[in-house]
Amino acid sequence: MAAPRAAIIAAFLLAVSARASKYSREANEGLADAKRREAGEFRVVRLNQVWEKAQRLHLSAVKLAELHSDLKIQEKDELSWKKLKAEGLDEDGEKEAKLRRNLNVIMTKYGMNGKKDSHLTDSNYIKDGTESDTLDDPRLEKLWSKAKTSGKFSDEELDKLWREFKHHKEKIREYNILLETVSRTEDIHKNVINPSEENLVKEEVLHNKHRELKDKLRSINQGFERLRKVSHQGYDATSEFEEPRVIDLWDMAKSANFTEKELESFREELKHFEAKIEKHHHYQKQLEISHEKLKHIEGTGDKEHLNRNREKYAMLEEKTKELGYKVKKHLQDLSSRISQGLQHNEL
Repeated sequence: MAAPRAAIIAAFLLAVSARASKYSREANEGLADAKRREAGEFRVVRLNQVWEKAQRLHLSAVKLAELHSDLKIQEKDELSWKKLKAEGLDEDGEKEAKLRRNLNVIMTKYGMNGKKDSHLTDSNYIKDGTESDTLDDPRLEKLWSKAKTSGKFSDEELDKLWREFKHHKEKIREYNILLETVSRTEDIHKNVINPSEENLVKEEVLHNKHRELKDKLRSINQGFERLRKVSHQGYDATSEFEEPRVIDLWDMAKSANFTEKELESFREELKHFEAKIEKHHHYQKQLEISHEKLKHIEGTGDKEHLNRNREKYAMLEEKTKELGYKVKKHLQDLSSRISQGLQHNEL
């Protein structure tokens, strides 16, 4: 009799221990989340301020995830700069100026610079948008209209071409944001009368800004020529890439000072990069669908169903942020390598 009783007591104690362990683990996880929220989403104060401001805007789930990825890249760059500054390696302030410029581009891109931007009014990722959306450029509108009625494209190819047109529109927008930032800096610079060593430093910073503008303008011109060619001739059956950003990088890489071996290696890396982008697109679509579903369920009052979908949404949100950061970091690295190759051509 004693043995069964002892077994029952042991089982009871084991169950209590397991439950206590579970509660302890949940409490620790909750404490860790609370600490992270208290500390802020980012390790840089001003980036937390931007993120908190963004929470109050009516951005879509996908736009918020994209902003988070942009801010993570900015955070990485700012923390790297702090190390450089501590070692005295940014004496001319060029890298600090670039960081300020990049943050201004992010603020403008997501409508946090005090100006209304129609670009942000309809940011639902899963909508096609080809009928209602505009390209904001008569040349692009004309090319798109011709391509649609040419009979040279299947429905799938038209979707692909539309993504290229939208990407080109975004490149023009980002160029204009950067141009506005540079123009403001130059206006301030022109108002300084007394020449000094500090002003010579500013000249160097402006020169580097102009180089960045030049790179972006070169990419825009190459992109437009490509769109013009594809719109008139249709897609080449031997085309290697489909993602607009990858096509841009490949076109520019062919103009850079790479050896044949380096170019081949770059081509292979672009294939991996394109696969990463496609995976990110998949999660963006799933996140948007989950967000729409969550809004619908919130009106039903089904708490159990709501909690399950909140967990799924949180998982998709984190995965989308993570992949977005990886894509942007990879794009940053690839663009930097091409830029160096193009600068070498100019020497």
